[in-house]
Amino acid sequence: MITIREYSKGDLAALRAIHASQGFAYPLPDLNNPLFVTKLILAEAANKNEGDPSTAPQEKIIGATLLRLTAEAYLLLDPKAGTPRERWQWLLQLHAATERDAWQRGLEDVHAWLPPPIARKFGTRITQLGWNRDDSWTPYCKRINN
Repeated sequence: MITIREYSKGDLAALRAIHASQGFAYPLPDLNNPLFVTKLILAEAANKNEGDPSTAPQEKIIGATLLRLTAEAYLLLDPKAGTPRERWQWLLQLHAATERDAWQRGLEDVHAWLPPPIARKFGTRITQLGWNRDDSWTPYCKRINN
């Protein structure tokens, strides 16, 4: 029988083994990090001695899903206010304040999806602020609808 349950610390060794067997070039994340808000284990129940009813059921962990909080950045800046140089200075101030705020909240990363009409020019600008265009992984989005 397949079950889905909450993660417990005793699951870590099995998850490490599964992660290693996948061969991905990133370390298993720290599951003690409070940014992991969902940690679900997929397990298959089995008895060690299937004919012996006194044997406690065992389980084999066959998978897990982990959801870590991240942030999506939105910038709202009036394109008619001030000069281009002033808007850049305002953006720098907002950027620094937002980065401090995200850090204080414990966030580890922030993502921005730039609309195509501004992606090239504005992407060059935010690269100067330490943002990286990351095309090494293919992003997918799942909209959660009730």
